[in-house]
Amino acid sequence: MQTEEKPIDLVMLVDDNDTDNFISKRIIEITKFAKEVEIKNSGKSALEYLEQNKDNEDKLPNIIFLDINMPIVDGFVFLYEFEKFDQILKDKCKVIILSSSDNKRDIDKIVNNNHVVKFITKPLTESALEEIKLMDVFS
Repeated sequence: MQTEEKPIDLVMLVDDNDTDNFISKRIIEITKFAKEVEIKNSGKSALEYLEQNKDNEDKLPNIIFLDINMPIVDGFVFLYEFEKFDQILKDKCKVIILSSSDNKRDIDKIVNNNHVVKFITKPLTESALEEIKLMDVFS
């Protein structure tokens, strides 16, 4: 039985690069991939947002696009802290790495994390968003 494609309500971009955030947000808006985009320019501010909204499922993102290389709280620290949230939050928020890193060790380490469902190399593209829509983790 075919299930109807459920629209993605909220996407969070976690990246310290304003240009990358601008490009990613525009491609999400142009493709109508998500109804709303929340931008956080650090892993710390993203974790604070999740903590503040952990009991309000409507404010939790369906997808978190996470950069690896950021100052203070990088992608690895973010995922370590993300693990501490309740299972309900971790089930709702799927983490997709969106990074320009080509460090094989970093990539291997992060894609083996239980909460990471995909690794995408920057910039975010329409075809990458199409691939995400086809993933069974969102059904």
